[in-house]
Amino acid sequence: MKTSQMRLWVFIYLKCFLTGKLVDSSALPSGAHPVPVMSMVGSEVVLPCSWKGSQEEVTPSACHIQWMSPPHTVFEQLGDEKWQAAGFKGRVEVPQEKLGSGDCSLIIKDVQIGDTGRYESFIVVDGVRSIKSRVLIQSVKLSVTDHKSTKSHKPGDDLVLDLYTSHSLAVVFQSRNSSEWVTLWNRGDGNNERLIKHPQLEQLTIKNLQYSDEGIYKVLDEEDLSVSTVQLYVEEKSSSFRLFQGLDNTPIDAAATSSCSALLLLSVLLSCFQIPHLH
Repeated sequence: MKTSQMRLWVFIYLKCFLTGKLVDSSALPSGAHPVPVMSMVGSEVVLPCSWKGSQEEVTPSACHIQWMSPPHTVFEQLGDEKWQAAGFKGRVEVPQEKLGSGDCSLIIKDVQIGDTGRYESFIVVDGVRSIKSRVLIQSVKLSVTDHKSTKSHKPGDDLVLDLYTSHSLAVVFQSRNSSEWVTLWNRGDGNNERLIKHPQLEQLTIKNLQYSDEGIYKVLDEEDLSVSTVQLYVEEKSSSFRLFQGLDNTPIDAAATSSCSALLLLSVLLSCFQIPHLH
């Protein structure tokens, strides 16, 4: 090994691990399979990162951490100095109290569909002649999905739509008998008799439901990506959920299923009573 390379690794050893070892960058090539992580829009997600072999706690200020979503830097931290990309401002952090024990996991708050992608964590070190070098620690593949649900209400009920995140900008609606999407609400709109935004929570209430309100509701974010999709049924005798679905995708209510089962049981009982008379 060349003298310059030996000096570099000795520096890394002394700076970040007093008794342990850094993961060699050659052990984690850029083509290695990343760790899969899944989350829902609006949740908090943790992208795992740890230094293997660390035996003792080290001073957090000694380590320079960088998280990237190639080719862009997402987060960087050296001691008390931190930098966040504009799209992640106020949403990302590496807890200082965990960093000293070898945990460099990145926390992303209020995760968005647009955050989906590959992330890589690095230790940045000063090499010979003040040339900085990066050592790859962990590669993570983040998948963020939207929320999907089905709701059933009676006419006159209120529908509460969860917006999930402050990045939700609009709610659009497609009626049961139409293929056209209509914008019902935009962030910043004032309340009216039927649409009320909760003053603190990320919720929108549609009051006094009518049969014409039956259809699909979508919550969209700043990039017009789906945050949530709600299929609403407005029925006089609404059931809290639907148990079965026909071959033609036509829902079958729980009440209808129960009636069919009762008729079948009655038919079997009547047949049993008729059997003795056949002899």
